[in-house]
Amino acid sequence: MKEQKRQMLTELEKAFLSIKQEQVEIFVEEVARANRIFIYGLGRERLMLQAFAMRLMHLGLKVHVVGDVTTPKLKEGDLFVASSGTGYLATVEALLKIVKRQKASVLFMSANTEGPLMEYVDHFIHIEAQTMKDDIEARTSLQPMGALFEQAQLLLFELVVVLLKERLGVSEEQMEDYHTNLE
Repeated sequence: MKEQKRQMLTELEKAFLSIKQEQVEIFVEEVARANRIFIYGLGRERLMLQAFAMRLMHLGLKVHVVGDVTTPKLKEGDLFVASSGTGYLATVEALLKIVKRQKASVLFMSANTEGPLMEYVDHFIHIEAQTMKDDIEARTSLQPMGALFEQAQLLLFELVVVLLKERLGVSEEQMEDYHTNLE
């Protein structure tokens, strides 16, 4: 088991370090200046994105997870953050068309640098990691399907939160004030 742990950490380190600093800086800038942030993804990626949305709320930002019944109308000046490790989901494409009609900004992350969704993207975050799109015979990660992409994505979100916390001057105490008391 010790070797499997080492291999998993090595894989994650490689995927996380593949994310370019300039892309992270743009991510932070776009979130900081957005009127509101709308988050969308499916499956396990959605879970990572929901964790990110929670932390953005803890920073005092206006954030909404698309699909929740309290999600308001997206408008110009808003940021739409979407993810598809494989590079294409029909639901993401449908939503991106709506987002672009509303003149909101799109930040998209994927392991795939090509595909039909790229025409809608204003800012792209590339995470070099195995996804379900990779041929099963060519997969090298110890972990199944897109687990490595999703883990690198979560670390990316935590880094963005750390950088936003510094940039916005938000203290731990302020973040705790936004934490739910309905527990």
